[in-house]
Amino acid sequence: MPVASHSRIAQVTYQDLLRLHLDEAASMLIGSLEERRRSGRTYLYDRYRLGRQVKSRYIGEDTPELRQRLARAADLRAEAEARRKTMSRMTRTLRAEGMVGVDRDTGSMLLAFAKSGFFRLGGTLIGTAAFALYEGELGVRFGVEELAQTGDIDFASFERLSVAIGDTVEQSPGDILGELKFDPVPGIHDRQVWKWRQSHGEAMVEFLTPAFGDETVKPLPALGVSAQALNYLNFLIAEPMQAVALYRSGVLVQVPRPERFAIHKLIVADRRGGGPNRAKARKDRGQAEFLIEVLAQDRPDDLAEAFEDAMGRGPRWRERIERSLALLPGADKILRGLA
Repeated sequence: MPVASHSRIAQVTYQDLLRLHLDEAASMLIGSLEERRRSGRTYLYDRYRLGRQVKSRYIGEDTPELRQRLARAADLRAEAEARRKTMSRMTRTLRAEGMVGVDRDTGSMLLAFAKSGFFRLGGTLIGTAAFALYEGELGVRFGVEELAQTGDIDFASFERLSVAIGDTVEQSPGDILGELKFDPVPGIHDRQVWKWRQSHGEAMVEFLTPAFGDETVKPLPALGVSAQALNYLNFLIAEPMQAVALYRSGVLVQVPRPERFAIHKLIVADRRGGGPNRAKARKDRGQAEFLIEVLAQDRPDDLAEAFEDAMGRGPRWRERIERSLALLPGADKILRGLA
């Protein structure tokens, strides 16, 4: 399928907008930096005093880039007003350049989740809503609009990370969704709530977490929700990245890496099978095919690494991927050629 690029202006503006949002997040540091090590990883916290209490606010996993930004927190705070005006101007530029923003309902939800700390605490936007944001990250136009359209919004996080963080959202997603006129949908068997349906429409919001065997419902304490566990999801949300959704002056969210998204969609399409899920499986394969074509040109090493990783995880992984690729001869040829 033909792939058209956004203008150089749009691509540079998006990357600058993302940089400014990351600066904005780092400017929120008000105390001293605290390190906590768990399972071989280092997590950073903002340790500050509130009255007589000493509190800690989770910032993120330790990286050189994050430390560099945090070292400039005082300067970044001083630049806040000018930065926010620039971010608003940049979002207008991106819309004028033809980059698609999110609709009002989705944008208000993502903004409320971001303000509550949902993405900072490990929440990751997945599914078609995440796919739509790769337009900015990859600098390409979606030639097939239906691939980026959805009424459903899916979020995911690792259970073990949610437990290890030791911090919680300022407002639970359930409360936010209630304010946005979404009603909880209790599970059929255990009545646990992990999805919400829009009361005045058909939109559905679901919370998911990786399963390593039984696909049960599990709590995500940092995010204040329960989530349906699904196998293969651990591959998708490992090493997530940050992106900007075009709503107001932009909303900083967390999404899967596009190469992992592409390979995971091959697995998901096979899991759906036929019957009532046939259309969704076809859309999954379409998204995978589109990303594979783009990434093979622009980020072949990343794509090859993700493909090799998934194929090396066992026979069930290989079988699902190969059954989807049998229906996508072009994508199959590309992936085999990367080896």
